[in-house]
Amino acid sequence: MPDWFPDWLPLDASVLGWLAAGSVLMLVASAALVPWLATRLPADYFQAPRREERILLRHPLAGLVLLIVKNALGAVLVLAGIVMLVLPGQGVLTILAGLTLMNFPGKYRVERWLMSRPAVFNAVNWLRRRAGQPPLEL
Repeated sequence: MPDWFPDWLPLDASVLGWLAAGSVLMLVASAALVPWLATRLPADYFQAPRREERILLRHPLAGLVLLIVKNALGAVLVLAGIVMLVLPGQGVLTILAGLTLMNFPGKYRVERWLMSRPAVFNAVNWLRRRAGQPPLEL
């Protein structure tokens, strides 16, 4: 281990190898999923004043299980992203992916704020144009 690495964190070469492989996997997955998700959003996705979980309304039990799994996966990604901030990996992207999966108060407002940034909005609409989708409406 490098001198700067904390002694209380028991990581050996195999764990670091798995973390590096996970980091590469997250990089490839985010490069593939972000454009796919951006083109699948309805054009009026950000028009509603608030968003509700529709799956909970249609299938309460299945929706609850899906909600728990989705939030647990989001929490794991946020924790992995925090670890990747000091280890090799896409820490910030992994944290953002985890936060998008999780449900928390104010999340929709944060999503709308982020999408209202000109650089983000133009990039997403560029991806949508390339896929033949109409631009998002804010």
